[in-house]
Amino acid sequence: MNLMLPPKVTPRAFARLAEINAAAEGARALRVAVSGGGCSGFQYDIRLDDPAPDDLVIEGEGQRVLIDSTSLPFLANATIDFSDELIGARFTVENPNATSSCGCGTSFSI
Repeated sequence: MNLMLPPKVTPRAFARLAEINAAAEGARALRVAVSGGGCSGFQYDIRLDDPAPDDLVIEGEGQRVLIDSTSLPFLANATIDFSDELIGARFTVENPNATSSCGCGTSFSI
């Protein structure tokens, strides 16, 4: 049986969120959600947002990452990270639940 654990957030992701918030007017949380669509069936929606009552709040280094209750099963055991490569810098999701994903890295299927 596969145990459903909440997603993990890497120190690198928290550090980048802290940099973003240091340059902003007010601190915001990073929302990681899953919605229908994308070229593989589901897509990640990653944006700055404020907490909602049903959110799972993951805190680290003074920062917060939000996961809504609908997205949580799709993100169980996932790792939220920040990648800074030649092709660009972005928050990423390493999701063991995804059976396939597309080249853009924001779309996946289960």
